[in-house]
Order: sequence, then C-alpha cells, then structure tokens
Amino acid sequence: MNRLLVTAFAAASIAQAAESDHEGIAFFESRVRPALAKYCYECHSFESGKTKGGLRVDTRDALLKGGESGPAVVPRSLEKSLLFQAITSKDKDAQMPPKGRLPDAVIADLRRWIEMGAPDPRSAQTVASVPVKTAVDVEKGRSFWAYQPLTKPSMPVVSGAAWARTDIDRFVQAGLEAKRLKPVGDADAAVLVRRLFFVLLGLPPSPEAVEHWTKLISPATGALDQKAVASLVDALLRTPHYGEHWARHWLDVARFAESTGGDRNNITMHAWRYRDYVIDAFNADKPFDQFIREQIAGDLLPPAGNAQKAQNLIATGFLAIGVKNVGEEDGGKFGAELVDEQIDTTTRAFLATSAACARCHDHKFD
Repeated sequence: MNRLLVTAFAAASIAQAAESDHEGIAFFESRVRPALAKYCYECHSFESGKTKGGLRVDTRDALLKGGESGPAVVPRSLEKSLLFQAITSKDKDAQMPPKGRLPDAVIADLRRWIEMGAPDPRSAQTVASVPVKTAVDVEKGRSFWAYQPLTKPSMPVVSGAAWARTDIDRFVQAGLEAKRLKPVGDADAAVLVRRLFFVLLGLPPSPEAVEHWTKLISPATGALDQKAVASLVDALLRTPHYGEHWARHWLDVARFAESTGGDRNNITMHAWRYRDYVIDAFNADKPFDQFIREQIAGDLLPPAGNAQKAQNLIATGFLAIGVKNVGEEDGGKFGAELVDEQIDTTTRAFLATSAACARCHDHKFD
C-alpha cells in the first residue's frame, strides 16, 4: 500500500509539474517573447547584430548568462535578475530600454515570468557561437584613418604621363592603371559646357551660353583651350546660383527644415535666415574653419561690428533648427533630448562620427 501511495504521489507530482511547465511556456510565448522582441531585440540579439553590454536576450542561455554586469535573469529572484532591475530602475541613466520606461503591464508580465521560474523553450543556442567583443582598444581606435593628421602624399608613378594635366589626374590615372584600364578621350566642348553648368549650378545652360563657350573652348585647332575652360568655371562660381546649388548639400547635413517636425511640427519662422547664411557663405568662398566656428559658437565670437554680430548669431541656427518634440511636458526630458540631438548633428556634420550612442553607452570612438 505504501509503495502504491508513493507511486501515485510521484505520478501526480510529475503530471502537475508538466502542467505547470505547459502553462509557463504558454505564458512566455504569449506575453514575454513578444515583449522581448519589441523592446529588447533591437540592441540585444543575434539578428540585429548588436550585443550592447555583451548581452543578448534572444535565447534562454544568453539571458541566464547575461552580459558584462552578470546574469540578466535568475529564475524566481527579482532582486538578482538584472533585467528586472533595469526595467524598474528610477535612474534614467540606468533604465532600460533607454527610450523610455516599459508599460506597467509589460513589467508585471516580466515579474510574473521570473517568479514562475523564467520558463523559456527557446533553443539553448550557446552564446559563445556569437562573437561579442566588449573590450575597448583605445590605441587601435586612434589609428583609424579618419583620425590621422593630414599628410601630403607622394605623386604616383604613371605610365602615360601625357594624359594627366594636374596632380589629381595622376592619382586618377594610377587608379585606372591598377585595374588595367585606360582613360577615355576628352568630351567635346559642348558636352563639357553642359557638365560644368550642371555640376556647379545644378542648372542647364541656355543654347546661347553653349554656343558662346563652345566657340571659346574649342577654337579652330580642335584642341580644348584650358584657359577658356578655367574662365567658364570662374564665371559660374561668381553667379549666385552656385551658392544656392551647393548650399543644399550642406543644408541636408545640417538637417535644415522650416518646421520642428516631431509631434506637432511647429513652423520655425526665421529658418530662412540660416538658409541664406549658408548660401552666402558658399558664394563668398568663406574659409571652412570659419564656417564651422560660426555655426557652433557664433554667439561667443568677438564681432567686428553689429553686422558681423548678427551674421554670427544667425549662423548658430545650425544648433537651433532640427527635430523637436515641442509637446513634451517634462522639461528635463525635453532639454536632454534637445542637447542630445544637437550633439549628434554636430559630431555627424563636423567629425563624420555619431556620438549619439554615448548618451547611454561607452563606445570606442565616442
């Protein structure tokens, strides 16, 4: 009788455990997995190619192993589960996800899941199968080509030296010869005139302009007159259309718009002043270093007079324009996002490096 009772009790316990496992897995699949995929996979999964902090959450083993700080999930222990501590943290610098606190319902689901023992039927794929490098090699980062001082390279040796007219031509020709290619023949004068108009002004030449410059560039000898070509380039650079065309490229870098975008898209009444400042800078051939200083710190530069003071202030429109969530009621959050956007644009525009991730993470170049 005792043996039967023990057997029956064991069978009932096994059945109860199996039912519990089934409920736990069903809960994970219906509530927890969708939440992890929606809020966490973007920065912590094999598919996204990102493992910030050395952490992945797309497998059971990865969650249990955790990242640089330790196990992300410890079954039945909310205190030891760093994932739960991060999503409930009141410290905005430590809170995950960094874009904002999770909905209360999602937090409650993750709490219940951990307390259930964190049932997870996902493949026990070893974390070691996905290479994760978290150590920062500062010296190697400093050797990256973009952070090296400018040097004057030596001229490459080319076989057909007669083709090259300038030092830049020699580099072009060296590249062609490395691929066993030869330069094509010169374009005829009419084609060259049209190309220069489109490249420098973004506008087609009039028939009269094509006829006029073609005669000057290609006299009776048939050879292109390089002095006439230079005269055409100088004439195009003197037109206001040059600045209007090329300023558009910089305005794209500076994320120029005449409204704030974001949630309410308010009109920026005087954005046109910054637009005209950029156009005038191109037309005046303003030195690039001065162009940079005026946009980042024009209000701090000592002006020579009122006109220059006004121009410098307008230049800082670079910092003033951009996307803003003007409907944000939390003043602290609005200010932090405003500064974050300004830093991101400044580093992208002038360093060709995004430092936006440094708001929450330590990266090699940030």
